[in-house]
Amino acid sequence: MSNPVFFTPPGSLDHMTAGRAFVLEGTEARHAVTVKRLAPGEPVDIVDGAGTRMSGRVLAASPAALEVECTSVAVEERPATRLVLVQALAKGDRDELAIETATELGIDAVIPWQSERSIVRWKGDRAAKAHAKWQSVVAAAAKQARRAWVPEVRPAVDTAALAGLVEAAGLAIILHEDAVRPLRTVLETWQGRDGTEPCEVLLIVGPEGGISPKEVTRLCGKGALTALLGHHVLRSSTAGPAAVVLASDVLGRWTAPLP
Repeated sequence: MSNPVFFTPPGSLDHMTAGRAFVLEGTEARHAVTVKRLAPGEPVDIVDGAGTRMSGRVLAASPAALEVECTSVAVEERPATRLVLVQALAKGDRDELAIETATELGIDAVIPWQSERSIVRWKGDRAAKAHAKWQSVVAAAAKQARRAWVPEVRPAVDTAALAGLVEAAGLAIILHEDAVRPLRTVLETWQGRDGTEPCEVLLIVGPEGGISPKEVTRLCGKGALTALLGHHVLRSSTAGPAAVVLASDVLGRWTAPLP
């Protein structure tokens, strides 16, 4: 069984080596001691959310601090091809459910998209609060999945801004019920096109009412491809995570490293 994970700010673990003690403080320490009830001798991982993972054993525990003896430090590299979920804002917290599940499945970044048919609107103070909520959701999901990387929540975009991101991306895929080619075919064809892989693949998911024809035309005009996930129409909260699973398999992101 993997060790429980707790977060520390990026850079906090840069100089840690085996045998040294690390002190975790603040809310993470309180959670470790009062909720998880970690006690001296128990194993634990401390991660900085930017790829560094320290494994160790608890030396001392108090509500204010958790002291851990480092046994090893490892830097986990990011996948060569990164998956970015462009999630349209959706009502009923379905967008938050989508990014939460996608984070647990390994997404590298998420982009909130204010699409034409999005009922939810991020404006003024609400925009800042909503963005902070998304950051909180992915951080909690990364902790649940015991990841060393916390996905980046990028600034919200409208369709005009998204068109620019599509043009700059190595591959952008619109998950659409009227598409002809399955997502697997689109990914496999792209992989074999020139033998190279771009840095990022955008997976674009629309809101409850779907992506408008005008938006599809605009994004495809900038290079996006449409792809079909299956025979059934998926909810806005389901399409992205389903695409992450399939893309991770096709792109070899879930292949275990050779010993």
